[in-house]
Amino acid sequence: MKYFLHIKEEANIDFIEAYEYYESKSIGLGERFIEQIDIFLELILQNPFLFPCKQSPCREAFIIDFPYLIVYEVEEKSIVVYAFFNTWKNPKGKPNTK
Repeated sequence: MKYFLHIKEEANIDFIEAYEYYESKSIGLGERFIEQIDIFLELILQNPFLFPCKQSPCREAFIIDFPYLIVYEVEEKSIVVYAFFNTWKNPKGKPNTK
């Protein structure tokens, strides 16, 4: 089954902030962050149930090279990304779905 990717506005803001932070630390590091996110988004699209369901109905894909989770939900033919969550932040701050 083919899934469609929908990234919520809040997640997009998380993504941009993370990119800008890493790029400010070292030129090219932000680009590496983008590459890692792209790899994991592709994995999620290929197999949405690959990553564990931590807080139903959301699943969490841990980005290996960066302290980030992709928090997402599978809805029929869509993958809805709610956040690119920095794991160094308070875990109680993880987004609620919907």
